Amino acid sequence: MTRALPQVLSRRTMLLAAGAGLIAPCARAQPVKVWLPRSIGATDPQLLYVRRLVSLALELTGMEMALTLVDMEMAQGRSLMELARGDGPLDLIWTMTTRQREASGLLTVRIPIDRGLMGWRVLLVRRSDLPRWRPLQSLDDLRPLLAGQGHDWPDTEILRANGLKVLTSSTHDALFRMLDSGRFDYMPRAIMEVDAELADNRHPQLAVVPDLMLYYPTASYLFVSPRRPDLARLLQAGLEKAVAEGSLQRLHHEHFGAALRAHPVMRERIVHLRNPLLPSDTPLQRRELWLQPGGAG
Repeated sequence: MTRALPQVLSRRTMLLAAGAGLIAPCARAQPVKVWLPRSIGATDPQLLYVRRLVSLALELTGMEMALTLVDMEMAQGRSLMELARGDGPLDLIWTMTTRQREASGLLTVRIPIDRGLMGWRVLLVRRSDLPRWRPLQSLDDLRPLLAGQGHDWPDTEILRANGLKVLTSSTHDALFRMLDSGRFDYMPRAIMEVDAELADNRHPQLAVVPDLMLYYPTASYLFVSPRRPDLARLLQAGLEKAVAEGSLQRLHHEHFGAALRAHPVMRERIVHLRNPLLPSDTPLQRRELWLQPGGAG
């Protein structure tokens, strides 16, 4: 049975109503319960951002969040299947959109919480190999080389659709070990991920190729369990308000502005890829939703 959407009142409306004696001062909506995943197999640089963003979205609809973090160690694809069936503990997952994911029964909150940055990829390589990467700047230059990616990541299919060779692994940590040992040549990482992954000198043998970037249009969305249509509606409404008033953009800059500054764009060294997985409903025409590294916004 579908749950009814709780009545949503703004803070201002509730305060005015309480002051006028229309509602009791202690009358408050029950906090919205949200169960989010916390990876125990790898550092997730987006977790704190998503927690704050979900809280902000609910706040802008007059609600408060009651958060529970669920420790998870499973493949991305399996997590999404469990969420779509509605038989797991999670209420939502944030991840890159694809046509298949949007047609799987998940409730898509179609606001790109990454502002498109998941499609801007730097190349992680062995530090000793950096000199060989200096002259590379085109798709043809990359085709003889071997990339490493997760076996169920959308990026894997996107790279292969553009004629690039990819070796896959089922775990995030294994990919770093495979790159270090020479199993493949490079690993594309989103500019909002890579610095956290290299922090604390965890992988001193690896480095980012200066200036070179891959780019394909994509979006990272909140995907909500079909058993929580109430949560999906609140998040859609709250994120729209956050975009309109600029608070989403400010929160995003607070979390990822340093990464943008750390990885400046050189237009002549952007390798553009097509994304055959991009759903037709992706709101590319709404310029306020997207951010281009090196540009305003």
